[in-house]
Amino acid sequence: MSVFTHVEFDHHEQVVFGHDKASGLKAIIAIHNSNLGPALGGCRMWPYANDEQALRDVLRLSRGMTYKSALANLPLGGGKAVIIGDPHTGKSEALFQAMGDFVDSLGGRYITAADSGTGVTEMRIMAERSRHVAGAGTREALGGGTRDGDPSPSTAYGVFVGIQVAAKHRLGRDDLKGLKVAIQGVGQVGFSLARHLKEAGAQLWVCDIHEANARRAAEQLGAQVVGQNDIYGLGVDVFAPCAMGGIINLQTLEALRAPIIAGAANNQLADAGLAEDLRRRDCLYAPDYAINAGGIIDVWYERSNGSAEALKAHVEGIGETLRQIFVRADQEGRTTTAVADRLAEERFGLAN
Repeated sequence: MSVFTHVEFDHHEQVVFGHDKASGLKAIIAIHNSNLGPALGGCRMWPYANDEQALRDVLRLSRGMTYKSALANLPLGGGKAVIIGDPHTGKSEALFQAMGDFVDSLGGRYITAADSGTGVTEMRIMAERSRHVAGAGTREALGGGTRDGDPSPSTAYGVFVGIQVAAKHRLGRDDLKGLKVAIQGVGQVGFSLARHLKEAGAQLWVCDIHEANARRAAEQLGAQVVGQNDIYGLGVDVFAPCAMGGIINLQTLEALRAPIIAGAANNQLADAGLAEDLRRRDCLYAPDYAINAGGIIDVWYERSNGSAEALKAHVEGIGETLRQIFVRADQEGRTTTAVADRLAEERFGLAN
């Protein structure tokens, strides 16, 4: 399995493979770029079919984190960790202790946080073995009081702000009352996003691989549950991917009818060239690494002891970043991803 000639290798600074026989840990950490600061990115646990899938995911995700932090104006680089294993059946205290040791072995070049398949519980175990772990404690909540270190509320709020800007730019809407939104995946982030949208007066359609998640959205938010393959072809205003990546591909693109794609999932486009297909279809795509940056902003404010008010204002800045991307894309006749990439590279490239 080659790294340097891998199609997703993008001059990554460091790719490290970790194994602990006693706990069964098999993990990869990738540091893409540290020009602006230490690489920060979540630790994902997923039952990858093979090592190649895991490597591809960690390379793509770590690169995305470099661009995400730059677009969010954070003094951070991009990195990611993946654990090969089933998050429902393969977790153990020993496994995450070993993962904490693995993170610590990099001496602070990589800082980890929760991601798909991991949460506050796992971060607390890892934090026993390394100080380079975010999201393990409690902190001030955006609406007052305290909360745990889960950054998903900030991710969801940032996506909500982004949908507001996208609806204004593409549909000329000043509010979201009556806006039709299809949400793919209503886990922690997707459900929180759905709640924001419901409170703003939007109509919701949802799907999820876990029936309980979809049922909760239906019972608590009045969302209409649809099949996983039916979510793409709905006649809605916004399609919001909030599950795994790669879901915009040649097959789903043919079914999609929404004029806006704006969601929390990472790496939504299966192939970068699909951005041009979306532009030609007059479908406004909010680049995932721009709209879903609320989580990384949240983690940064936790580590820098920033206030909840400052965090909220910074997350709301995602809207202005997206507005700039949308306007520049229109003016230059380019895709939103090309503009977002250029804007991010202008920022982290200056530190060379």
